[in-house]
Amino acid sequence: MVNILHEGYGFGAPWIYDDLKEYIKPGHKVAVVAFSFRDAQVKNAEDWELIFGKEKSTAYPSIVDSFAVYGIPEENISFINYFTDTKETAVEKITNSDIIFFTAGLPDRMKDRIVEFGIYEVLLNHKGIAMGSSAGAVIQLADYHMSPDKDYAEFNYYKGIPYLKDFYLEVHYRNSDIQNASIKRIIKERGKRVYATAEGSSAVLVDNGNIKLIGDVKIFE
Repeated sequence: MVNILHEGYGFGAPWIYDDLKEYIKPGHKVAVVAFSFRDAQVKNAEDWELIFGKEKSTAYPSIVDSFAVYGIPEENISFINYFTDTKETAVEKITNSDIIFFTAGLPDRMKDRIVEFGIYEVLLNHKGIAMGSSAGAVIQLADYHMSPDKDYAEFNYYKGIPYLKDFYLEVHYRNSDIQNASIKRIIKERGKRVYATAEGSSAVLVDNGNIKLIGDVKIFE
């Protein structure tokens, strides 16, 4: 399996293109798991459209335009809508796809909704490419953490989808005291390496266990 953990939706940018073009191909089909929204922002299908919909959101064109850089047309990209899809239609989109894309937002709520929707196992058993931004990156880890920020009042560990088990990821790294304290805590408590990715300019690529760091990634042992 190939896992791509990146920052932002601009994964068609020059800093990452040469590395990803070896994996993302024009004929690929993509299933976008758009379950990462905040409860306070999205309460119905109309709200979901404002975050992920084709006509009104910024996420939709950003994701579609980035895949277009690799030659993947819009018609090959299916968004899984929490409000209008069913388990059956979601499973069909996933099983017919070469790439699973997890959106940015709240990773713990995305995981909750994946389990609730009944698509956890089909995602876990997917053999193609899994990729995602921010929340969509950390959810690919068996265990991940969230540093305190506007969404998370305190440090905590969470369970993701266990594609990857050997490291932790500090996203949106700005060398802040809070982030550095979280990294030190992980190393002390879990004894694992932490990769810290800078916003919009870094990614971690894992190709069947082989790790490649792209852009501005810091390593903490």
